Amino acid sequence: MGLILDTSALIALERFRAEPDRVTLDSNEIYVLPAIVWAEALVGVRMAADSSKAARRLARLEAIRRVTGVEDFSDVVAEHYADIFSELSRSGILIPQNDIAVAATARRLDFGVLVGPQDEAHFRRVPNLDVQVL
Repeated sequence: MGLILDTSALIALERFRAEPDRVTLDSNEIYVLPAIVWAEALVGVRMAADSSKAARRLARLEAIRRVTGVEDFSDVVAEHYADIFSELSRSGILIPQNDIAVAATARRLDFGVLVGPQDEAHFRRVPNLDVQVL
């Protein structure tokens, strides 16, 4: 099994880059970026305070992408998205739609989701989803 990287995990990795002993990823694990997380991360690049900060962010993201790749939001992921949205709606609980896309990608691949240390608790509401905290 592998892990889908949530945006919260990417943010944590960026914040802790000056403290490499604080956050590490298991080199034996398989990590994948869902397309929606790649898009959210690129928004962070576009919203950077200046061009040098944007360039640094993009370089770090590209380094991660080279290792993880980006998993497309395919027709099969869309099926999982519809299942999760329906399951949560029936129980009266909704989570952010981008996070449903993250969860759908994880369920499609039979992966868990890696979240930042603030723990994106709403992922725990998704049935049959392994959530791990960085």
